[in-house]
Amino acid sequence: MKHFSKGLFVGAVMGALTIAAPLSHAATPGDQLVIGTSLAQVLSLDPHQATEGKAVEIMSNLYDRLVNSTPDGKIVPQLAESWKVDDKGITFTLRQANFASGNPVTSKDVVYSLGRLLKLDQAAAANLKRIGYDKTNVDKLVTAADDKTVRIDFSGQVTAEMLLYRLAASTTSVVDSVEVQKHVTDNDWGNAWMRTHSAGSGPFTLNRWSPNELVILDANKDYVAGAPKMKRVIVRHVPESQVERLMLERGDIDIASALTAADLSTFKDKQGFTIQRIPTGGFYVLSMNAGNQYLSNPKVREAIAYGIDYKGIEKTIMGPYGRARTVPVPENFEYAIPSPDWHLDVEKSKQLLAEAGYKDGFSLTLKTIAQTPRIDLATAIQASLAQVGIKIDIQQGNGSEIIAAHRARDFDLLIPQTSAYMPNVLGSMEQFSSNPDNSKEANNAGNFVWRSAWDIPELTALTAKASMEPDPKKRGELYVEMQKMFVEQKPAVLPMFERFEPIVLSSKVEGYVGHPTQLTRLENVTKSETQ
Repeated sequence: MKHFSKGLFVGAVMGALTIAAPLSHAATPGDQLVIGTSLAQVLSLDPHQATEGKAVEIMSNLYDRLVNSTPDGKIVPQLAESWKVDDKGITFTLRQANFASGNPVTSKDVVYSLGRLLKLDQAAAANLKRIGYDKTNVDKLVTAADDKTVRIDFSGQVTAEMLLYRLAASTTSVVDSVEVQKHVTDNDWGNAWMRTHSAGSGPFTLNRWSPNELVILDANKDYVAGAPKMKRVIVRHVPESQVERLMLERGDIDIASALTAADLSTFKDKQGFTIQRIPTGGFYVLSMNAGNQYLSNPKVREAIAYGIDYKGIEKTIMGPYGRARTVPVPENFEYAIPSPDWHLDVEKSKQLLAEAGYKDGFSLTLKTIAQTPRIDLATAIQASLAQVGIKIDIQQGNGSEIIAAHRARDFDLLIPQTSAYMPNVLGSMEQFSSNPDNSKEANNAGNFVWRSAWDIPELTALTAKASMEPDPKKRGELYVEMQKMFVEQKPAVLPMFERFEPIVLSSKVEGYVGHPTQLTRLENVTKSETQ
């Protein structure tokens, strides 16, 4: 398996620009890390419910999982000190650890947590449901042999590698079953309480969350690997890029992670700051609702693919946030195919619309979260498609509104973003190429393709075949076939730009390495006295 390119993957190495010289400003407290970002997508801090990026980054510091993935894509122990793989499943041996409550972490908590994830059956469960685990079989497949031994049997649709990478995701966080069950109301698995409280064994605990304002994390002094270096982490909601830039320059925040490309560029070669550009393995996507009368037609979808000025948008808007790429596999991955010849071609796009019966064009709405860089991306798409006769009405909204619309199929066009759960073709592409049941009755809102009502039985079957192929060479051949079939079917989930997460840090901050799937851990972050 080929991992993400090391030069691209390790934030501190790739594109990091560090220059030491002090700026005259008031400093944040030496024992506190203050992060400026957009919290618009943080709708819940229940790890078995929330899947949005910034929520994941917060939850990854509140909870541990059986295993973890490193920034360069390796699976390493976390709550499990070791594991053994056989032909029927994986047996994990737990380390001695406690939850923040003081309760010991036991195999019963692991069994409870994975059962809770699948029985809540929200979007967070999709990663395991896609490989054959669900609320009807989890009690049989996930068992506790004793207090420190957990057994997870294979579902018949998964390999050991795939399962381990999924167990490293924030959605499989292990929660304190004793504490959570104290707060169950109306058979909700404690969800109402868990949305705004923490019950984990991670390096931090949740002190406070005020939606669209701030999140405060306090150090867990009894953390199994030692108390975090920072006494407190404060995540501030600063959605206006210019305000965030000024706050970083003044020293009001230590890290800025929601800057526009223009504001971010002001920190290049600037004394006292470091820039990290973190590849995610994911994409900025134009989701098209194939249930729409226009978008159900593959020729219309292809017309839209030819109606977008990818290179122009990359240069003027995306900058450090993304590079043009219209196959849902990063170009540096092994077995990645070249992007198809989709580029801004007004005449070809108009011809395809005419062939589809819409020579006079039509109107659509485009929904997007009002967040960098998506709102500027939406405006650019609006202008680009206007040239081919497609009139776009942009509807901005907060995270809860847009995410709910996406999961309910309540949109024409929508701009979501993805990441890769595993550093290979399957880890990046699977969410674009698998939709086992497209029926509305399936209500599978956790499935990325289902949300666009794009029925792809052949591609789904090919994806399943690739995921179970044991021979690396044959698996690679299937990866290539998957990508080609994806392009041939004129996707309703159109990847536009490979997604990067650019952030700017005060040079006082040491030990912060951004994680591709936003599982960035903060327990070893320190701050020096001088820049």
